Amino acid sequence: MADELVYKHFTPYVAKAGEEFMNSDQLAHFRGILDALKGQLMEDIERTVSTMKDEATVFADPNDRASQETDIAIELRNRDRERKLIKKIEETIERIDKGDYGYCAACGVEIGIKRLEARPTATLCIDCKTLEEVRERQIAK
Repeated sequence: MADELVYKHFTPYVAKAGEEFMNSDQLAHFRGILDALKGQLMEDIERTVSTMKDEATVFADPNDRASQETDIAIELRNRDRERKLIKKIEETIERIDKGDYGYCAACGVEIGIKRLEARPTATLCIDCKTLEEVRERQIAK
């Protein structure tokens, strides 16, 4: 599912020598990635809703009913995760509009183009994210 997303099939941004970080070309590149991802997710949600309406069958066999309910539950859980991702995408687009995109929310350092292409909704640089994950593991123990 996530591997099939459109934004994974974009042309990577090639920075020019001496280019300013998060200039208008870079911002347009990432906005395009985010818009494509959001569009793909919205299509998936629409397709799921229409499929669920079409496949609303009542099975006499309890095993068939249980299988159908399990499939629906899994599908709904996936769509909920996608709904949350759409919200993150919208927040990221707001950061682009405000001029905050591409900079770490914790330390203010540049996140990096390659990291942003891998995870366009990233808000932390790799160092701060690693530190956050270490803290989460320590708290969980």
